[in-house]
Amino acid sequence: MLEMEQSVKDKLRAEIEQEIAEHKLMFYGKGTKEMPMCGFTVETVQFLSQFGYPFHVVNVLHDMEKRAVLAEMTNWPTLPKVFINGKFYGDTDILGPMADNGELEALLKEAFPEGPTA
Repeated sequence: MLEMEQSVKDKLRAEIEQEIAEHKLMFYGKGTKEMPMCGFTVETVQFLSQFGYPFHVVNVLHDMEKRAVLAEMTNWPTLPKVFINGKFYGDTDILGPMADNGELEALLKEAFPEGPTA
């Protein structure tokens, strides 16, 4: 992990926790929803878009410190990192099988009782 002061880690951890609390469905990736900058982020945007629920993408492409804190918080070294209703779930390798067995739709309905918006 990158060497950084504890105060920097604490600040980034608080920032991440706030972002997760503000968005029911979100992920950290490389690029944005409108302009993904890697194949895995493209795949995750396309995957989440099929469900019709609003989601937010946080671009951490050039923020190595934030990426390091995220990896430490989730014990998951790679991007993207998907969070649903404040809980970390991994990436599409994890979410794909969850979608196939109906588990993902149940989580999304719980997070968005009002239903899809798209």
